[in-house]
Amino acid sequence: MAIAVAAASGSTLAEAPIIGKHQPKIENGIMTPEVLWSFGRVGNVQISPDGSKILYNVSYYSIPENKGNSEIFTMNADGTDKKQITKTATREAAAKWINKGERIAFLSSESGSMQLWSMKPDGSDRKQITSREGDLTDFSFSPDETKLLFVADVKYGERTVDKYPDLPKASGVIVNDLMYKHWDAWVQTVPHPFVASFNNEKIENETDILKGEPYESPMKPFGGIEQLAWSPDGKIVAYTCRKKTGKEYALSTNSDIYFYNIENGKTENKTQGMMGYDQNPVFSPDGKWLAWESMEHDGYESDKSRLFILNIKTGEKTDVSANFDQNSNGLAWTADSKSIYFVSCWHAVTQIYRADITTKKIIQITKGVHDYAFVSPVKNKLIGIKHSMSKPDEIYVINPKTGLETELSFENKDILAQLEMGKVEERWITTTDNKQMQTWVIYPPHFDPNKKYPTLLYCEGGPQSTVSQFWSYRWNFQIMAANGYIIVAPNRRGLPGFGMDWLTQISGDYGGQNMKDYFSAIDAVAKEPFVNKDKLGCVGASYGGFSVYWLAGHHEKRFKAFLAHDGMFNLPQQYLETEEMWFVNWDLGGAYWDKNDAIAQRSFANSPHLFVDKWDTPILVIHGEKDYRILASQGMSAFNAAVLRGVPAQMLIFPDENHWVLQPQNGILWQRTFFSWLDKWLK
Repeated sequence: MAIAVAAASGSTLAEAPIIGKHQPKIENGIMTPEVLWSFGRVGNVQISPDGSKILYNVSYYSIPENKGNSEIFTMNADGTDKKQITKTATREAAAKWINKGERIAFLSSESGSMQLWSMKPDGSDRKQITSREGDLTDFSFSPDETKLLFVADVKYGERTVDKYPDLPKASGVIVNDLMYKHWDAWVQTVPHPFVASFNNEKIENETDILKGEPYESPMKPFGGIEQLAWSPDGKIVAYTCRKKTGKEYALSTNSDIYFYNIENGKTENKTQGMMGYDQNPVFSPDGKWLAWESMEHDGYESDKSRLFILNIKTGEKTDVSANFDQNSNGLAWTADSKSIYFVSCWHAVTQIYRADITTKKIIQITKGVHDYAFVSPVKNKLIGIKHSMSKPDEIYVINPKTGLETELSFENKDILAQLEMGKVEERWITTTDNKQMQTWVIYPPHFDPNKKYPTLLYCEGGPQSTVSQFWSYRWNFQIMAANGYIIVAPNRRGLPGFGMDWLTQISGDYGGQNMKDYFSAIDAVAKEPFVNKDKLGCVGASYGGFSVYWLAGHHEKRFKAFLAHDGMFNLPQQYLETEEMWFVNWDLGGAYWDKNDAIAQRSFANSPHLFVDKWDTPILVIHGEKDYRILASQGMSAFNAAVLRGVPAQMLIFPDENHWVLQPQNGILWQRTFFSWLDKWLK
């Protein structure tokens, strides 16, 4: 829908469309791509200072407009009195309570770029606070609200126009070192944290904490305000930074936590000598402790995420999670500074845990088949965001003693009430080395055990990311099930949530045990009478795409159709094309030209492009040309090889998508192409 609206500040937004919640057409309770893109996406939960209200964002997407928008909501902490307090054609995001809950600060693009604004809790009296050149990406106020910490991009390196001012329209980029591209963009700017005085809703005396330094904080490509923190007295900003550039940056994950002193401008490295990722600092309420997430090894981005604390007075560091064989993420202190809540995945479900910093005792708070993505303690309760394979994010209140949960937001209640979801079943399957592997089996809605169904083996990416109870707007198991498929989703070797031995086995063993795990999973489920073993398909993205390409050369006619999205096809090619060299060095074992490195040679000997002579099964290749993690040349090479081999093949290329597919119409095209291809060969 498109209507003209007037902003609360009095300015008029000329005939701009408002993208809001709408009710999709649902027939027979079956999910479609259009229904999937109709869900409101809940995030950015903020609790008011007195704990009585919840502030949060919901993002909506318009298929006709081919874009999304984010709006701000409030509700009481018990879920009552829910209100949408913005409804504009511009994006509002990162909302936070200020002035003891009497106002809300937020980012808005109303003035043309993302700037800081404020308003009353009912959405009225909008005021613009900043008018900087360029966007603000996030912000945080000091505890006494006399200072503002915000993130904005600064110029990185010398650009072509700097060197040749008479060529202002030249598009070429002159490169002299590595890390010239990252995720989906050329590296021409880096984010820096700024501090400014804040008085009467005006900012003054802004200071770039990293002024003159060519480093980034928060860290690209996904770091946000969670990588920065205020001390309770407002005198220190803790920030996450990997103080490296070029080749050194591309080879290392060694980031550190730094303390920046507001009063004297001095900086101190608080994790010097800790070699892996150290990030996401959180001060205790009493100011005596700092907690953060720490990885041990430099270059290993999927290492165990440990819960570390620092005694700020003595400098002593303690691994609270030393005896906890799981990750610790999303840290949140209790009000008494004695415990820390966090979320952690175990056996493919993510629960809320609490750690006592003195005894190091860690207890599980919640139970159930779901994933918690966020937790925040509020007085005598917890507020969390939870999702599952059958339900997108919603806000819940949790009893910290019993784990009892109550939904608060109900953002997608109306849509969910009309859908018939398929059954999600947990199985434990024996692998070729006699281990037990947790596997999810998802059944079609209205499943009939007397029928035979085509079945898909799902290959997870990462390669070290769990097949947990995730809800995806692309790799959504329920929409696959709604199209009449049984899905087999194994937590094969190399996935977290099953102990470090299970996780680390995959590094240097691409094409090894984890591929045998895939065969174990599909072979076990294919024995069921309701599975049509002559109609098996295999799908996956990223490392899952690599898995599809590899399995295509080794499956011994198990499968009748393959589908690979953004997969690695030629590993020597991938080694030199990807931007994060630490990843290929760790996971593949090193460079392909190092003939003395047995692990690296084993990895490259398992490159899927070496087995194309055995490809005999139809394959669909999907790739984005803005994917700098795995370049589109990988997908094009796989497609070309299939065509030259005479194998039925199709390719879907997105010139304007990265490693993901983020635009609504592209997302729906992805789904339609996905099912059109599978239906052609499996039904």
